[in-house]
Amino acid sequence: MRYIGSLDQGTTSTRFMIFNHDGEIIGRHQKEHRQILPQPGYVEHDALEIWQVTQEVIAIALQNANLTGLDLAAIGITNQRETTVVWDRMTGQPLHNAIVWQDTRTGQLLGRLTPEEKAKITYSTGLTIAPYFSGSKMQWLLENSPEVQTALENGSALMGTIDSWLVWNLTGGINGGIHVTDVTNASRTLLMDLETLDWNPELLSLFAIPREVLPSIKSSSEIYGLTAAEGPLEAGIPIAAILGDQQAAMVGQVCFDRGDSKTTYGTGNFALLNTGTQIVRSHYGLLTTVCFKLGDQPVHYALEGSVAVTGSAIQWLRDQLGIISHAAEIESLASSVADNGGVYFVPAFSGLFAPHWRSDARGAIVGLTRAATKAHLARAALEAVAYQTRDVIDAMAQETGVTLTRMRVDGGITANSLCMQLQSNILGIEIDRPSVNETTALGAAYAAGLAVKFWQDPTELKEQWKIAHKWHPDLTSPLRSEGYETWKKALSRTLDWA
Repeated sequence: MRYIGSLDQGTTSTRFMIFNHDGEIIGRHQKEHRQILPQPGYVEHDALEIWQVTQEVIAIALQNANLTGLDLAAIGITNQRETTVVWDRMTGQPLHNAIVWQDTRTGQLLGRLTPEEKAKITYSTGLTIAPYFSGSKMQWLLENSPEVQTALENGSALMGTIDSWLVWNLTGGINGGIHVTDVTNASRTLLMDLETLDWNPELLSLFAIPREVLPSIKSSSEIYGLTAAEGPLEAGIPIAAILGDQQAAMVGQVCFDRGDSKTTYGTGNFALLNTGTQIVRSHYGLLTTVCFKLGDQPVHYALEGSVAVTGSAIQWLRDQLGIISHAAEIESLASSVADNGGVYFVPAFSGLFAPHWRSDARGAIVGLTRAATKAHLARAALEAVAYQTRDVIDAMAQETGVTLTRMRVDGGITANSLCMQLQSNILGIEIDRPSVNETTALGAAYAAGLAVKFWQDPTELKEQWKIAHKWHPDLTSPLRSEGYETWKKALSRTLDWA
């Protein structure tokens, strides 16, 4: 029997999962990596640590499943998007810590752009002008790192998102590694034209990024190359899919058709709506992005609403405030009180993303009294996840004229039943969680399996999708009206502070 492997490199951890033909998980391993915070607004990762962790989780997942690399028909890769790596192709060493998507240091660089330049970028790429995206991170590295400048002069610098770094290493690194990315990751750089699906020369010039350091742009589902025999798989296995994490979740939720949508609850929250082969340009603070491109099939686009901080707010309560020891404890703590006690938490640690796009905003906790407890703050944090998601879903309804009646969800926070019930109440719609909640990894596996005909077509995959749990809204809940109005007042305080 053959299987499909999926390498899921996320913001806080890396995991390798192995799926059978029914889409069931038969092996896995996961490990966290460090979050490097040199100063306010800076968020970095050690790309070499990520590669080391990647090798470890692949080896242990195979061992746990009593398999070898030869048992895999292919592997797919999904990754935290926008996080930017630069490395030396001669030594294989990163030249600077990776700059993470949450990092806001490039605000001043983007401030140099004229209104005309900003309009040109947005029209070409479908993205708003924000430090979130990779282009300004690349520009910052080229301008501020002597090591990068030296490697550029020597012709040895390579630059890309995390997927490119991993593929290069998996295919041999300094011994012939290939330098590629896919259309979903490239569409998050401020550098790829949505219509041509290629690097835009004008935008490369605006950001002063040499084309030769960037990867070639491929589809999301094809064989890019084989893993090196001396690598963690110890065999030449096809790498047959690359997808940014949110697009991978769309594939994992079998959102192959126009009008399909899902919301992923992870470090941040991401709601996507498949707009088919049509580019829908946003007027309400959403992003127009590539949804996926399966081999030589036409590209599908999406509208996306991105929230910077949801799951990472729970990590903050754990790591910085110490009010919980493990993330899972927040549900019981929040459930110990009947409501938020008037406390509202706006976790704008990295500014506000969709639909507000204010990188200068900062977090706020409002409504505190002597009666407020850590339980009230925990409940306010879960409500913040749901309120921020409503901001995005409301913008999506304005954009398309379509009001959602149900929403497919995935990601770690969906294991928190209280949070999902709050979400259902605040949106006033049904929430559906699939039987395989690891849809990001599953989507990368599906795309890889389609490329090697492990699965024949998307119709076969749709038949595998099943609902594990539904949450029905309490239409009498005050959270949907008064609660949401108070949330918007609390959110305005983050802008007042800025």
